[in-house]
Amino acid sequence: MSPPVPKPGILDIAPYTPGKSGAGITGRVFKLSANETPLGPSPKAIAAYKAAADHLEDYPEGTSRVLREAIGRTYGLDPDRIICGAGSDEILNLLAHAYIGPGDEAIHTTHGFLVYPIATMGNGATNVVAAEKNFTADVDAILAAVTPRTKLVWLANPNNPTGTYIPFSEVKRLRTGLPGHVVLVIDAAYADYVSRNDYESGIELVATTDNTVMARTFSKIYGLAALRIGWMYGPANIVDALNRIRGPFNVSAPAMLAAAAALEDIAHHETARAHTEQWRTWLTDEIGKLGLTVTPSVANFILIHFPQDKGRTAEEADTFLTQRGLILRALKNYQLPHALRMTVGSEEANRLVVAALAEFMGRK
Repeated sequence: MSPPVPKPGILDIAPYTPGKSGAGITGRVFKLSANETPLGPSPKAIAAYKAAADHLEDYPEGTSRVLREAIGRTYGLDPDRIICGAGSDEILNLLAHAYIGPGDEAIHTTHGFLVYPIATMGNGATNVVAAEKNFTADVDAILAAVTPRTKLVWLANPNNPTGTYIPFSEVKRLRTGLPGHVVLVIDAAYADYVSRNDYESGIELVATTDNTVMARTFSKIYGLAALRIGWMYGPANIVDALNRIRGPFNVSAPAMLAAAAALEDIAHHETARAHTEQWRTWLTDEIGKLGLTVTPSVANFILIHFPQDKGRTAEEADTFLTQRGLILRALKNYQLPHALRMTVGSEEANRLVVAALAEFMGRK
């Protein structure tokens, strides 16, 4: 008797591999591989989460109404055009499930988030890669990749793992150049960290078109990664389609209530943003002084490029840092074998990484 066989294409998907956690390493560990905030969540979010423990026997409200209304108040959006999910990852997969299938194509850029090809191929569609320019999405390359089969374009803005972004004018040019039936997915997971005047997270474009969505997360600046909570703002027709296929209780009550409380703590949000800006700049400057190239980032992480000379490679640097309890993200599965991604950490962690890299680069 033969075993069950997955649908065609499933076993061709490279599984998502998260960054190292530090498990198995003795001594103190600084995990700087997952873009987690060093400041943790808001005390208000923690209190809301703990209070929810008194009612774990109850199913959550099925539409995440409390959180959708809190998001609406925070950003001035219609709650009926918001959908929440178990992290923005779930929403990305729902979009793929609703809008692409066998015979269709979806586009992402060279170093785009690994979930994009997984969601695309998992629904039987063809994954199309558009070349980047200087580790940044290239609108012309994306538009050149469009065919009659294109149904969806994934755009991480800012992008993970490069930390780069394209200005709002370029996002609008992309939307204008795409056929009307193509859904443009603006993945703005790191939007909270961007302070550039020419950046817009996607809200304006979603509000003025019927074929654009914006996905966001509470995992980064809000520090709720363990709760898996994200959301999407989109046209009524797309939100309606996703609500028809999502699980009826896809967001837990503790996650929903903690996220709603986190939105209220503006001071905590601003403190996290200021910390990131200060130390992102410092890390970029100090690591650059060591002779290493750092791609300019607007997110809460930096991309460090290493030479290919023996004794100075990214792989050797990763081993060297790991032995000292400093866990960065290797990027071979992002087609960046000569780079490491470092999350902006605490002051102590940041200084330790720079000191360790100075020792690594100074070895004979």
